[in-house]
Amino acid sequence: MKHLCTILTGLFFISCQSPIQFEIPETAGMSWHKGNTHTHTTNSDGDSSPQDVATWYKNHGYQFLFLTDHNFLTNPATLSSLTDSSFQLIPGEEVTTRFEKKEVHINGLNIKELVKPENDTTLVGTIQKNVDAIRAAEGAPHINHPNFRWSLTKEDLLQVRRDRLIEIFNGHPTVHNQGGGGFPGMEQVWDHLLTSGKRIYGIAVDDAHHFKGEFGPTRSNPGKGWVVVKAAKLEGAEIVNNLEKGYFYASSGVSLDDVIVQEKTLEVRITQRGSFKYTTTFIGANGAVLKTSIENPAIYTLQGNEKYVRAKVIDSGGSAAWIQPVFTQR
Repeated sequence: MKHLCTILTGLFFISCQSPIQFEIPETAGMSWHKGNTHTHTTNSDGDSSPQDVATWYKNHGYQFLFLTDHNFLTNPATLSSLTDSSFQLIPGEEVTTRFEKKEVHINGLNIKELVKPENDTTLVGTIQKNVDAIRAAEGAPHINHPNFRWSLTKEDLLQVRRDRLIEIFNGHPTVHNQGGGGFPGMEQVWDHLLTSGKRIYGIAVDDAHHFKGEFGPTRSNPGKGWVVVKAAKLEGAEIVNNLEKGYFYASSGVSLDDVIVQEKTLEVRITQRGSFKYTTTFIGANGAVLKTSIENPAIYTLQGNEKYVRAKVIDSGGSAAWIQPVFTQR
């Protein structure tokens, strides 16, 4: 590796510093798989059976699904007639409790057993105990809708350990993704965590409850948010492992052909849909806008002092895709 060296005149001392570059993900041989990590059935507060819910996602082009009912674990084997090489059901649960008036909802992905919700003497302690309980069940936690009832602040979330995933977009109409009234939106919270040194990746979900009746903005319908994961095979452990590595993008409607990371560049290749136009914003520490592009592909080149770079693509209809932060190293 080349080095930048400064020779101090008159001194026998050389100061060398490696140039900054992106950490390059090891994704050779992998392909994209669309899925949802948060949805409900009649086993908690949804309006449709597990069979009907899973069928909806399969019929709408999803490759994997977690059924995440409140404090209930659906055994995917009971729906084995739906699973095949193109569609997998992976065990999940929304571990649900509260501290005083604060809601604590944490999804357990690919858990091996039902996780009983835990409580503690503090809000952060309650979050942590449930994260740890999900880890003990060999699952991956992701913290759900922090702004729901304004329950979890960025200061709370920064204290939690052993979590790598957080919802930055949730399709339920009452979770306040954009913040308001002095509360930051979830993207602002995400950048605060990242800038503070926490490696955490942003998930989009639909949090669907309503599969029957009207589909509209005031209803918790399916298809509003999802993730697309790069994986070598469509299998639960692989999907969850790569979610926790950040090998995915989140979406509320924009699709990508690829995300390519090289030592100095981050390239976003957008799937063209009809006559839609696209704007890509590259974002760094403290939520600073580093570059805006209307090109496809959109490319960002490292300037030399970035801590991380993430990207957001917005189409002319208002839908978005969130590219996970790519961290830098020397």
